[in-house]
Amino acid sequence: MKTDSDAFHAAARAAVDAFPEPFRKGAREVVIRVEDWPPDAFLRELGIGDPLELTGLYDGVPMTQKSFADPAPFPDTVWLFREPILAEWRDRGDVDLADLVAHVTVHEFAHHFGWSDEDIAVIDPWWE
Repeated sequence: MKTDSDAFHAAARAAVDAFPEPFRKGAREVVIRVEDWPPDAFLRELGIGDPLELTGLYDGVPMTQKSFADPAPFPDTVWLFREPILAEWRDRGDVDLADLVAHVTVHEFAHHFGWSDEDIAVIDPWWE
């Protein structure tokens, strides 16, 4: 896999396209953004000092909390941060880059569907 933003976006879209049908439809409405680094505002809001610690982020209202009476002012977005993902990939040395991008993508979409980090860890212990 190439390491540019287009390759990351393609790997993320492929992961979404592989979701089971009930999830795939809802996931297709979410914007996927690939940026080199997390914005400083995200790091401050999350209390993260080292940008390498944030590989992805779900920004939106989880489906379990959505309301037609109170629509979100912006589209739900899954952010993938290319440089932190590349750093993790190099540090691990034992995973395929496309698999790691897919893994981060799935983790962030799990938040879109209303799952907590603890719920995700039960299903996907690789995250920790």
